Amino acid sequence: MSAASSLPLSGIRVVEFTHMVMGPTCGMILADLGAEVIKVEPPGGDKTRRLPGLGIGFFRTFNRNKKSVVIDIATPQGQAQAVELIGECDVVIENFRPGLMREFGLDYETLSARYPRLVYASHKGFLPGPYEKRLALDEVVQMMGGLAYMTGPVGRPLRAGASVNDIMGGMFGAIGILAALRERDRTGRGQEVQSALFENCVFLCSQHLQQYAMTGEPLPPMPARVSAWSVYDVFTLAQGEQLFIGAVSDKQFVALCGLLQRPGLAAEPRFATNAQRVAARGELIPILSEFLAEYRVAELVPKLEAAGIPYAPIARPEQLLEDPHLKASGGLAPMTTEDGGTTDVVLLPLTMGGRRPGVRQALARIGEHTQEILGRIKARVR
Repeated sequence: MSAASSLPLSGIRVVEFTHMVMGPTCGMILADLGAEVIKVEPPGGDKTRRLPGLGIGFFRTFNRNKKSVVIDIATPQGQAQAVELIGECDVVIENFRPGLMREFGLDYETLSARYPRLVYASHKGFLPGPYEKRLALDEVVQMMGGLAYMTGPVGRPLRAGASVNDIMGGMFGAIGILAALRERDRTGRGQEVQSALFENCVFLCSQHLQQYAMTGEPLPPMPARVSAWSVYDVFTLAQGEQLFIGAVSDKQFVALCGLLQRPGLAAEPRFATNAQRVAARGELIPILSEFLAEYRVAELVPKLEAAGIPYAPIARPEQLLEDPHLKASGGLAPMTTEDGGTTDVVLLPLTMGGRRPGVRQALARIGEHTQEILGRIKARVR
């Protein structure tokens, strides 16, 4: 049995009209899980392949395990080819601006009349409503959806350091597709699935909405928050090193004081419970900071590990390419790139039956599978 045929979505065929991050993430998840995903690129290839700056890694990160077909869907001939290709597929994924696929006759309403079993997933900025025709970016919805406000310090909204809504929007698109395929098994009919950046961001911030609903008090940004735990901070250690430490129970606080050789601190009545320590954080944190400044990270980490106290070094992304856990657990896998080189890519953060769904093929070159896929259509319609 081949690696692809043993995966859960083996036999599902997907055609993807996407660019950037959100739609490609959805397609990559389905491809990693065994679906045959056919990425339709315009003549010259997806512009995401050539993004500069922080976009350099987008294409390689979110387009593995896919086939590439070049079709110009802006032309009548290309639209006819796309319709025939869609007829061979279970799922369509798209993430273009509102109304574009309808202009090309490739919208769900048009296609479902011809292919009633089709599952069609649109990835947009907003779900239907007053905002639905707006264009959106991850940064736009982080500002609108409360995330930037909660991330930055007071008066300085700050976007998260990754495309969180694009990526999670693609994840929710994939979840919707899987549910729609399951429902099709019962009803024999497909349906349209919609996933959107703004609603995704609001979902990420939903705990904050509920906190306000329960307390009636406006929330401060996370850097100014009143923590639920007394020790839940980034501390500066010796020689300027930094370490996050989170002692979130009385037992952990006692253990932290012990390994710092300050058992008397834990015995002070004002620090007896988490609630008392939270109330006295203004006194407690400077005291702990002074003690911790005597230690190097390499010295302190084994002690925290042995004591069962949560901690985290402040890692930079490039350091994760050599992370021992990621390497040992199979979280990184080599992939042949479109130029014939090799790069390590981050796999889906899950196991199935003890397996990590991995890389099955080289990153597709522009139009690499055009002849294979369109030739199959021509043979079918003869």
